[in-house]
Amino acid sequence: MAGNITFTMIKPYAVKNGKAGSIIAKIIESGFRIIAMKLTHLSKADAEYFYSIHKGRPFYESLVDFMSSGPVFVAILEKENAVADYRKIIGNTDPKKAEEGTIRKLFAESVQANAVHGSDSDENAEWESNYFFSHRERFPAKS
Repeated sequence: MAGNITFTMIKPYAVKNGKAGSIIAKIIESGFRIIAMKLTHLSKADAEYFYSIHKGRPFYESLVDFMSSGPVFVAILEKENAVADYRKIIGNTDPKKAEEGTIRKLFAESVQANAVHGSDSDENAEWESNYFFSHRERFPAKS
């Protein structure tokens, strides 16, 4: 069964270049509800831990350096089938291959500066959300 939350991070390049507001608007227009959000700055240790799944890959060090280079917005998004639906609206990691109208096609600079991170599974959405937010910082829809 698909979950109803996903995690996103608006990356340093997009924040620095004033794209965060437009990205947030696109997320909301796509039917997501933001249930937690904050502006933060990853330390190098934070970025190493968050992206540890990629340790040993050729791009790992440059990814860590990039992700700790400036402020990021982190958020938990709520919607039925959240992970899959968010993956559709963000598009391919490579903005040149991303479909027209997707966040990465509209706002990304390159594969690394691809504007946003999005969870790739319900399990990772939970882990990533828990890394950045306590449960008292979340405001899910009331049933």
